Amino acid sequence: MQIRIANAADIPALCALLAQLFAQEHEFVADPQKQARGLAAIIAQPACGQILVAEQDGRVLGMVSLLYSQSTALGAPVAWLEDMVVDARCRTGGIGSSLLTAARDLAASHGCRRITLLTDADNQAAQRFYARQGFSASSMLPMRLLLD
Repeated sequence: MQIRIANAADIPALCALLAQLFAQEHEFVADPQKQARGLAAIIAQPACGQILVAEQDGRVLGMVSLLYSQSTALGAPVAWLEDMVVDARCRTGGIGSSLLTAARDLAASHGCRRITLLTDADNQAAQRFYARQGFSASSMLPMRLLLD
């Protein structure tokens, strides 16, 4: 298995992975056209964010996306871990840990001082996974305003 930066040719496989992710999340619904548009925008603007893929024998097995921002609290760049998913048929093989390690290294190489992510409140498995990787719960409460 190798981990590399995603390119435009990966978008169909990434959309399929996002469909798996969104099927288990409460707030999101898969829409391949929207996901393809978002993925293409990230891939085209690496200064704004990057997507890593885990690939074996030409098949994309998992992905993680990082979006970059500037923190006034830290006075430094930070990263938002937007999407992380491993194909359901390939879980428990260490792919997620490898992707997250690569994402941490990539964020650090961009000078990021923090990575923030969200999980569903009832997704205990994801919370245990991220805790094993050094993440901790925040007292901050996420709030959203959808602009349509």
